Amino acid sequence: MLRSELLSLLRQVPHEDEKQHLVKTLQCLDEVTMKQDSCAANVPACFISTHEGFLGSIKNLIKDFVVTEIDINGQYVNIAAETQPPACASSHKYNETSAKHWENKHSVSQDNDDEADYGADVTIPSPCSFDLSVILGQSVSEELEQFVLTLKDENTTKQELSLGYFSDKHHRANVHRAVRHRFPFLMTVTIQPEIRVREDPDYRELSQLVTEDEAEDFFRFIDAKVRGSSYTFGPDDNKEHRTTVHHFLSRRFGKLVEAKSFNDQGTTAITVRLREQGRPKKRTTEDRKEEEVYTAFTLCKENLETLEAISYMAAALGVLPSDFTYAGIKDKRAITYQSMVVKKVSPQRLKEKAAEFEKRGMRLSQIISVSEPLRLGRLQGNHFDLVVRDLRPHGASDTHSSGANTHTRLAALIKEAVENVKARGFVNYYGPQRFGTVQSVQSDCVGLALLKEDMVGAVRLFFTPEEGGDDPQNQAKRHFLQTGNAKECLALMPLSKARERLMLRALNRYGTGPDGCAQAWLSLPHSTRVFYPHAYCSRVWNEAVAHRLTTLGHSVRRGDLVWIQQQGQKKLEDTGETSSPQIHVVTDQEEQEGVYTLGQVLLPMPGNTVKYPENSMGSWFQERLASDGLGDCRFRVGSLKLNLPGCYRPLLACPRNFRYKLNRPSCEVGGGEVSGGSRRSDGQLNGTPVEGKEDSLTLTLNFDLDSSCYATICLREIMKCDP
Repeated sequence: MLRSELLSLLRQVPHEDEKQHLVKTLQCLDEVTMKQDSCAANVPACFISTHEGFLGSIKNLIKDFVVTEIDINGQYVNIAAETQPPACASSHKYNETSAKHWENKHSVSQDNDDEADYGADVTIPSPCSFDLSVILGQSVSEELEQFVLTLKDENTTKQELSLGYFSDKHHRANVHRAVRHRFPFLMTVTIQPEIRVREDPDYRELSQLVTEDEAEDFFRFIDAKVRGSSYTFGPDDNKEHRTTVHHFLSRRFGKLVEAKSFNDQGTTAITVRLREQGRPKKRTTEDRKEEEVYTAFTLCKENLETLEAISYMAAALGVLPSDFTYAGIKDKRAITYQSMVVKKVSPQRLKEKAAEFEKRGMRLSQIISVSEPLRLGRLQGNHFDLVVRDLRPHGASDTHSSGANTHTRLAALIKEAVENVKARGFVNYYGPQRFGTVQSVQSDCVGLALLKEDMVGAVRLFFTPEEGGDDPQNQAKRHFLQTGNAKECLALMPLSKARERLMLRALNRYGTGPDGCAQAWLSLPHSTRVFYPHAYCSRVWNEAVAHRLTTLGHSVRRGDLVWIQQQGQKKLEDTGETSSPQIHVVTDQEEQEGVYTLGQVLLPMPGNTVKYPENSMGSWFQERLASDGLGDCRFRVGSLKLNLPGCYRPLLACPRNFRYKLNRPSCEVGGGEVSGGSRRSDGQLNGTPVEGKEDSLTLTLNFDLDSSCYATICLREIMKCDP
């Protein structure tokens, strides 16, 4: 359908350059389609147990899927927990498992690569990172916008505007930061506790020498003060003009930056970089104290992505998303509880914003001061409270049975399925959310293009619209694929789409060629960039485990990899070091004697430091990667600062503290959905109204999983279908 849509556009566009853009997009899409057709499902239908299973649906109501983080001390993180700092200690306190023989099987830490720290790569945020209507209030924000228009119209530097009075020094700092970033041509002045703004004369002078866009970007570069960073103005072959710009930079910013002209392929441009020792002023003890303020809290969110919630809170508080730290990312379509720590925001300031956040589907509790941020992966796992509705047996023949017979049959099927999974676990696949469940082009396809260093192809895949999607985001994507005009696409792209807007700004500045597309990817935080190659590696891992079980069976074989936990040793980190003595290759004798169980078998996530199995699976990995053109891949993309060492993931996972209950409910309403700040009370989440049939059954499930294990995959093993 998407291909026919692009072909239709191709016939309509009159300009040859637009046709070339569409032809390139079709070529990328065809290549991806061939790969997807060869392996239609990212999660293979290969199971560890042979029970029949049953049919049902999840996430009908928002309350049907509740996720509660389990901290490093084994405590549930929710609003009912005792007030205490998030666990940062290295000690582990495990819950007892429901099956004792599983205690040592999952000693290898699950990889958290899709939850990588946003602070790994420092990037200058886009103007949409700060929402002034949230920080200043709607009326003051509109007044500021009008003031900016007046400045440009009247061409004067003498006007001032008061933004109001701010008694909290952290709030004042956030206002200064947000206004300067949104409007680099303004100066913010504090006459305690009032903040005023006026036009920056330095900006006015520079904007007469270079374009307004360049002047704004230069001042954002100066304000960001990222050590070791540089900024390059547009090409300028007029030596006299370059000299004037050099003189201005030296006169106004000479202590902070140094500027030089460089010639590249016949074009000359001025590049400015921060001096190693140059700083506008010495940081005071007070400055350092403000930067070292950490506030911990429990976040309960409804139908929001973790990063979406963080982006909104960051905008409201006037800080960067990277100032928030967390142990792991949680599901969107759920009610979730997790610990977070925010930097440079006092507990009092956070409490003042709590009521505002609640209107957006976020409840904050247990707000306290702490001494350090959270570390990614510092959790034992997650607790799930799930409801499966519309239960029925597999097969058409069962639909004609009487209600009583169906209920009896379902009870038997459910008991068999649950007991099997409690005892044997489930295949530890990466879940569909790892790859994107609605996109026409899934994340792993973008990741493959990046690993092949096809920057242009990866950008085109990233901007491929969803099939049939006609919302502003998809309209903007179609416009980009049709015209290649990043500036026009940026004007169409909703402000809420921060990733897309960051890339479009870079494409507008650097062009849509290979170098420009590389710069577009570099404009994203490191964790966002690395997510796509990791999605590809996750797909290969899913295929590998299905092939392993299909060809080598459910017993441990010679050449398999297992992890041996030495006495007193804690969890193995996902370093992927091939020299690690804990990774052991099973011998012939060990296979014959049955020394190891399938629960101890590991499979490597492809990378440049992992060890591959020394049996048929080793050659399978080589052939699988070669089929995608990665036979000689080093799993490094230097131009994007990406390095994938790989890691080891247990073939099986097992739920702990498993409980279930079969219910015959009355008609249920409510639950509601939070979407874009508005609450719907029609009792639906996935778009389908809930019919409270009098004779329908619901299944309640409660269990714990290790981090990076997927509840939907556990349900899949239980039900033998996609829930």
